[in-house]
Amino acid sequence: MKKRNWLTYLPTIFVISIIISLIAYSTQGNSVQMNYTTFEQAAEHVEFQDSSVTIGETIIRVNGTYTDTKSSNNERTSFSVIIPNTDKNIEWLEETLTKDGGKINVTDPSSGDIWINLLAQVVPFVIVAIFFYYMFTRMGGGGSSNKAFEFAKSRAHMEQNVKTRFKDVAGCDEEKEEVKEIIDYLRNPKKFTDMGAHIPKGVLMVGPPGTGKTLLAKAVAGEANVPFFSISGSDFVEMFVGTGASRVRDMFKNAQKAAPCIIFIDEIDAVGRQRGAGMGGGNDEREQTLNQMLVEMDGMNDNGGIVVIAATNRPDVLDPALLRSGRFDRRITVTLPDVKGRKEILQVHARNKKMAPDVSLENLAKRTPGFSGADLANVLNEGAILAVRNKEPHITMEDLDEAIDRVMMGPAKKSKKYTDRDKRLVSYHEAGHAVIGLKLEDADMVQKVTIIPRGDAGGYNLMTPRDEKYFHCKSELLARITGLLGGRTAEQLVFGEVSAGAVNDIEQLTKIAKNMVRVYGMSSLGPIQYADPQGNVFLGRDYAQGGSYSDGIAEQIDKEVRKIVDDCQKRCLQILSDNRDLLDLIANNLYEHETLTNEEITNLMKYGTLENPNEPQPELPPTPDHQEEEPEEQPEKKEPKAIDQKDLDDAFQELTKKKD
Repeated sequence: MKKRNWLTYLPTIFVISIIISLIAYSTQGNSVQMNYTTFEQAAEHVEFQDSSVTIGETIIRVNGTYTDTKSSNNERTSFSVIIPNTDKNIEWLEETLTKDGGKINVTDPSSGDIWINLLAQVVPFVIVAIFFYYMFTRMGGGGSSNKAFEFAKSRAHMEQNVKTRFKDVAGCDEEKEEVKEIIDYLRNPKKFTDMGAHIPKGVLMVGPPGTGKTLLAKAVAGEANVPFFSISGSDFVEMFVGTGASRVRDMFKNAQKAAPCIIFIDEIDAVGRQRGAGMGGGNDEREQTLNQMLVEMDGMNDNGGIVVIAATNRPDVLDPALLRSGRFDRRITVTLPDVKGRKEILQVHARNKKMAPDVSLENLAKRTPGFSGADLANVLNEGAILAVRNKEPHITMEDLDEAIDRVMMGPAKKSKKYTDRDKRLVSYHEAGHAVIGLKLEDADMVQKVTIIPRGDAGGYNLMTPRDEKYFHCKSELLARITGLLGGRTAEQLVFGEVSAGAVNDIEQLTKIAKNMVRVYGMSSLGPIQYADPQGNVFLGRDYAQGGSYSDGIAEQIDKEVRKIVDDCQKRCLQILSDNRDLLDLIANNLYEHETLTNEEITNLMKYGTLENPNEPQPELPPTPDHQEEEPEEQPEKKEPKAIDQKDLDDAFQELTKKKD
């Protein structure tokens, strides 16, 4: 159990002190502080009880109680008075305080506890001062590293014993090979220096979110067994000018003490954006931070033994000075895993999960193209949550199938009810996508079709590529546009009108068609790029450049985009018209069963039923009431033995002996 700091109890102590002070103040109730003249006037008509007299060198302090004879309630009142120390006053006090039978207790001022009185006056002020100091430090963030005014200190978190290893990182074998030299250098730098080689000072990891860039960087530190400093790019930027640069200096200073080590900067684009690219000037604080980082990585300072690993998914916005040789020498692209990588990632995340025997991670990997490592981990986690919700002993394939749908589209809205017409329209919409996927050669394969609403969609098709490719041909892109038009075209073919349910399909196909014309050069305009595929990242940099093509070219681009979409729509309409029976069959089964799998859709296309009639059906056991009587055991019949030539010779010899 972690020991708590005594400062955490300070607010409680402060409140208790206030309560005690209030109680002490309230007990004084009727206490009266008198001056000498008032005391002389009151002594004529009051009766004194017990009194305490303290005689000092120049004054006499009197404390006691009295009863006012003029008052009708005879209430006792405490009093305190200070009078000059003279012989006349001492005699008068003795006579006045004892005239009605009162008692006097004379105390020596030197016998009192001076330290107690001093502490009684000083301690409350000390407690108040400590309380406000504590609150002030808490406002500054608290803790040993985030106290007030420590803005210039590095926010990097250092981890000494990193437990992550390469076995915990799957789906990126090539990326592991690229960082093995860094591990060897951190373990034994002498063999590199003897050869006259130096290891890259910086490694830039680029890739989509969730592909494991941070995990790979931590695995490098774990394999090399060196300290791991981790920080986000946004931790450098602060409202105070010069704070970020100071934090960079402090971070590298701490890293030099722990060298050899690794500094990992996540989302470096937050601080490493190109300088002077914004409208009206850049951010001076961010640019100063970047300048200091450039100096620390390859400037006047010698940071031997420090390897900087940075991660970003926007390398196009980084400053060129940050990417030059001598700073980030090596660039590693961490891509989305292929089917083999996805299977390995699923195996890593399935180590501590109870899987049913029928769960096939290989089939699960084939059904999740485009999923990152984080997405796959989320699928297994959602499957485990569903298994717990359903009170199942193991995670089944049905749980993982539902988990994929939840990650892609959100939870199913089973309580949402369709009208009969809307349900039939959604059935034909999804069936139109399915028919195009079945009949068009280059289209994606249909894995699952459902009309159960998820998220903003009334239904959806789970379609995966037949083969995972790095590059797509024009025919494949045209087939994808045709497949996206399948739902809308089916509505128009069957109902004579279209609905707003195809809005997401239209958005995707428009983006593909525009990229074919403006980026990929797949039109009559030729291999000319009319748009930046990354978009305008810096408005200030690109604002003065204007458009990269004329208005006439823009009109031709619109015509080419429209031509591509119109041709695909005609092709889609032709396929659906030629396969109207299959469209009706799939739509009717969707209307009835709401969800169809790949196997069921294939059976509908081949046999017209959800089940394959050629497959042997499992025999059902007889019911207890109609069990057939077991036949009585018949005596075993022996088959007649075949007679060979030897048997005939033996029989002939027997007959000859009998005749003799």
